[in-house]
Amino acid sequence: MYSFIAKRFAIAVPTLLILVMFSFILMFAAPGGPFSNERPPPPAVLANIEARYGLDQPYVVQMFNYVKNIVLYFDFGPSFQYRDRTVNDVIAQGFPVTLTYGAWSALVAVVVGVSLGIAAALRQNTWLDYLAVGITIGAQALPNFVMAPVLVLVFTLGWFWWTGAPLLPGGGWAGGVFIDGACNASDNFCFSVPWGGSMRFDYLILPVIALSTSYMASIARIMRSSMLEVMNSNFIRTAKAKGLPMRRVIFRHALKPAMLPVISYLGPAVVGMITGSVVVDVAFSTGGIGQFFVNSAFSRDYAVIMGITILVGALTILFNLVVDVLYAWIDPKIRY
Repeated sequence: MYSFIAKRFAIAVPTLLILVMFSFILMFAAPGGPFSNERPPPPAVLANIEARYGLDQPYVVQMFNYVKNIVLYFDFGPSFQYRDRTVNDVIAQGFPVTLTYGAWSALVAVVVGVSLGIAAALRQNTWLDYLAVGITIGAQALPNFVMAPVLVLVFTLGWFWWTGAPLLPGGGWAGGVFIDGACNASDNFCFSVPWGGSMRFDYLILPVIALSTSYMASIARIMRSSMLEVMNSNFIRTAKAKGLPMRRVIFRHALKPAMLPVISYLGPAVVGMITGSVVVDVAFSTGGIGQFFVNSAFSRDYAVIMGITILVGALTILFNLVVDVLYAWIDPKIRY
């Protein structure tokens, strides 16, 4: 197992280098530039700006310096749009926000999706099965760019029109989940924690629902199909014939093999949730990396775009490795 992990990390290094070079080529092959706006500066000023950022050098030299700074110093360079800030500063500001609601979205999607799939499989062709299938179909039919404004319309604007105060905030972040001091009397979703301070979930609820709903539906449908197949296997029939309680049959014998297809799906899905959604960041104005990515794309801030792309690629490689390790832990027939 350890040799397999070492080999995967050895493969990940050249893969990331290829991703860095490929992203660099695509960004700088695009027409225009970060300073080519509707009213471009005079040629002398533009030449000074390009010399300041090293854009006057040949592409090969720029690529070599970019890769060298990342490998040796973990420096993604300066941002072209956000003055006096580096790409590291932009990612350090936006990624914790995206990671917070992305991790909660992944937890909600896995717990609710797996539970719903198991319940539907164990009660096949009953009202519970039909209800679960209907919920998953409806959740998959509403993408997050539709779900997000609907949630804001109902729980923020609609509730404000009905009661005079919104039930949940429709945007912003307000310092995150952990805050110093006690909760305000008007906060309905704020709780004190034993180690001091408070936790507030009001700014998390709507983004988490919008981001996790479609993933939850996919997990539930995969889990239902896999659980139905496992429950009709010979070893499950043997366990039932021996008189084992149904709870032990499910959680001791059926759950692990039924989770294998779900784990395969969770590799890229968790990366998608943890790195967030551009729609969720923009719709709720959370200040995550998705919002920075959109702003950088409009302003042609290639440095920020490449930095976020490399971050997503690194997380994808990491979680695929985690999925492979979980496969070996769940299924004893798999050996690396």
